[in-house]
Amino acid sequence: MLNDDEDVFDSVTWESPTAPVYADHTPSTGPGYRQSIDSNESGPHDPKWEGHLITAVTDPQKELAETKDAYVSYLVSAKTNLPMFSTSNPSARRRFQDFVFLREHLVKDFPACVVPPLPGKHRLEYLTGDRFSPEFMERRRLEYVHTSLEPPLSNNVTGNAGAGLLRVLRMGPEPSPGIVDNITDTLLNAFSRVRKPDERFLDMREGVDKFEDGLVLSERLWTRVRNRTTDGNPESGEDLTADYHDMAVAVQGLGFLESGITDPLNHFSNTLLEFSALLRHTTQTTTDPFLIQLHSLLTYSHANRAVLKLRDQKQLDFEELSDYLSGVSAERDRLAAIINGHAGSSGLGLGSYLKDRVDAIRGADDDRSRVEKMKKLDVKIKELQDAVTTAHETSDAFSDETLREQHVFQRAKEAEMKEMLGNFADGQIEFYKAAMEEWDRIIPVIQRIHVDV
Repeated sequence: MLNDDEDVFDSVTWESPTAPVYADHTPSTGPGYRQSIDSNESGPHDPKWEGHLITAVTDPQKELAETKDAYVSYLVSAKTNLPMFSTSNPSARRRFQDFVFLREHLVKDFPACVVPPLPGKHRLEYLTGDRFSPEFMERRRLEYVHTSLEPPLSNNVTGNAGAGLLRVLRMGPEPSPGIVDNITDTLLNAFSRVRKPDERFLDMREGVDKFEDGLVLSERLWTRVRNRTTDGNPESGEDLTADYHDMAVAVQGLGFLESGITDPLNHFSNTLLEFSALLRHTTQTTTDPFLIQLHSLLTYSHANRAVLKLRDQKQLDFEELSDYLSGVSAERDRLAAIINGHAGSSGLGLGSYLKDRVDAIRGADDDRSRVEKMKKLDVKIKELQDAVTTAHETSDAFSDETLREQHVFQRAKEAEMKEMLGNFADGQIEFYKAAMEEWDRIIPVIQRIHVDV
């Protein structure tokens, strides 16, 4: 068994004969599929797509099953036309710590990239000893798996790199910011705010706030619907699936009492049982995946918010360094004014005057000490000027990367919502069609019941 902090990427080859075969189909448009875009056809912050990387996470397996070091591995497979891969169909089996390793390095190497969070490792299933159940492994797989929609790592589009590779992993549930985190952010923002905010990023932050509010509300409502339909706890009184099952049992009991219509009542009872099972099946195949994707999208948005906050911090670093440089320059000008005999330090403010008086009391008011101090300040000013220039360039470059990453985030968000809502709609249509077929079959049976008038 390998330790959690041990790199296991060399243990498995990327080549695999069991890699799934994808259809030879590469859409001409859409995130992750367009080839490199000519600069005349796109804006300066539009991402440049170098090719496609279509990924899948399948086949969860329990490894070292009979030992205390048991863990779950997943088959990560892909189809790509990117030259960085030695094969067009790479695949490997990976475990949770491999995904952690990848994400940590992407966050470190590409701080301006919106890197989706991983699903939480410490969940209730671990505490109850059920982390190897098929249901849990399938849910974890759903949290990982997703078709890659963003461009992968490339030398010329580093702002999009992390998200492109990490879509192999799929965004998954991660603890949302808690009350303490929110209070800390509020206190920090109260004392450290960007003085010249960029309207573009203010609009982005406002859009993120509204988007997350909508996701949180949707998640809350559909979790309530899910629990009322199939919460697995009949004693709660809100399990609709259990209610239909109990109703089927009651109708079957009536059939034993009404000998003349026993068969129709049994058919009706069976229909209720089928409908109850259909509700449970729809919850497992449609509602649960919908809630997983909904929460995944929310945590992906949290990652985007973190990038926007980091961009503000880069600008704040530049502004604070500029203020520090101004203060040091003012001190140097004050000393120069005194040495030149202008006695004009008072013109630099009350603080400068008081500082002069303190220096005089300490005996540090002679010109020689002031000249030495000015030399030191000149060196510091030169260092600060270089630091301010670097901070300004860093802030501008980070802003540009963030703008490009916002285009990727927007495209990925739209594609994810389209897939999520489309799958949910398909599941609901399938449910109602199946339900109508069940009830249509019982109508003739009921109509055959003879009633004497």
